[in-house]
Amino acid sequence: MKERIRASLVFVYKLLDLTCLALALWLAFYYGGPDGFDYIIRAVYLPTLDSSIFLAGVLGSWAFILSSFWLYRSKRLASWQDELIDVLRAVIFCSLILATLIFLAEWRIFPKRFLLMFAVSSFVFLFSIRLFKRNLLKQVRLRGRNLRSVVVIGAGERGQKIVKLIKETPEIGYHFAGYVDDIEAPGILGNLSEIPQILAENVIDEVIICLPIKTFYDRMELIAKTAEEQGITVRIHSDLFNLKLARAVPGELGEAPILSLYTTNLSEWQMFSKNSFDFLGATCLLLLLAPLMLIIAVLIKLTSPGPVLFIQERVGLNKRRFKMFKFRTMSVDADEQQKKLEELNEANGPVFKIKNDPRVTNFGKWLRKTSLDELPQLFNILLGDLSLVGPRPLPERDFQKFNQLWFNRRFSVKPGITCIWQISGRSETSFDKWILQDLEYIDKWSLGLDLKILFKTIPAVVRGTGAM
Repeated sequence: MKERIRASLVFVYKLLDLTCLALALWLAFYYGGPDGFDYIIRAVYLPTLDSSIFLAGVLGSWAFILSSFWLYRSKRLASWQDELIDVLRAVIFCSLILATLIFLAEWRIFPKRFLLMFAVSSFVFLFSIRLFKRNLLKQVRLRGRNLRSVVVIGAGERGQKIVKLIKETPEIGYHFAGYVDDIEAPGILGNLSEIPQILAENVIDEVIICLPIKTFYDRMELIAKTAEEQGITVRIHSDLFNLKLARAVPGELGEAPILSLYTTNLSEWQMFSKNSFDFLGATCLLLLLAPLMLIIAVLIKLTSPGPVLFIQERVGLNKRRFKMFKFRTMSVDADEQQKKLEELNEANGPVFKIKNDPRVTNFGKWLRKTSLDELPQLFNILLGDLSLVGPRPLPERDFQKFNQLWFNRRFSVKPGITCIWQISGRSETSFDKWILQDLEYIDKWSLGLDLKILFKTIPAVVRGTGAM
């Protein structure tokens, strides 16, 4: 639920930024453009090919610039001065983009005050939004919402200092879950050797390491790698920590220097592209497939007793649980029957698969063969629980049977309806290879890879390869 709300707010946030830039452009045209208001009227009601291309290029490049400068990354530990600098850099680049497009279009009639008006007004709008957002989030977090669960490694002086700062600054939105250390102290969740299990068995968003580097360097490196392996953000209370990881971002918690180690390589622009693609794709598919989904719902009702949808709790981003929708393909007591069928499981690893599952209805066999039972998950995409492409969300039963901690890194990204596993044999693929394919997808993600997987999913579904 939290990730769904955040994704929706970030999407609205980005639209608001683009709207502000468009308004700044309007003001620049009005006060600094040729013919003032008359020019705007002609551009809106009598657009030319040049003006349309110009506007599309401006808005598209601005969306890219705003996301590339990490304006939508979590700013819990950033000061207002940091946000001012980020906005200033983004406005400078947006202005350069605008000037470049005007130059390429050879519109020499624009006076110099045009760009000045745009730069000043866009900076005022964007920075005002961020000041408002900071104050709004402060009030929300003070009321116990929008919190992130944090574990502090080290209950000594450094760790206690960090926890004190967390409690003294509730507006940053951290919920202190406990310490991990070998010493005895209040709030200890376990000792340092138990960190892998603690991270695997609890909902933890971030880890803050507060151990002395000179004494615990090797141990800190192991802790950071363990958290990275499971897809959990690491922050280090240290002046310097030389870990060879892909993304290290400095910040501050009060006066304490913090180094954040992010486990995914997706930039803000890439995340924005993926989320936008998911939302637009799911919306279009729902509109296109609505008649088919209605027919399937009616046939399920006519061919077997029970509800149309099967709703099951699955493990999603950062091991948060969510309700996933599918068309029902089994008898209503399928979960109870599974306990009796465990010994017949034909899949290796923690997953449960039987080729001739007696719980599956006659119509359900066809739905599973064609994967049409997955169509209601398009609603999960709109709710922010799923992506079109991503590691498949697993049931609680399968997750509890994980026997390797490195499997957990698949939870560092949002799960999806299809992924590499879906186009490479599905149930015919071993579980370990399935997990490796998920991690390969995470490490090599691109929008082109998503499109490639989606296009390859269609023939795989038509053939019914590996379907059970």
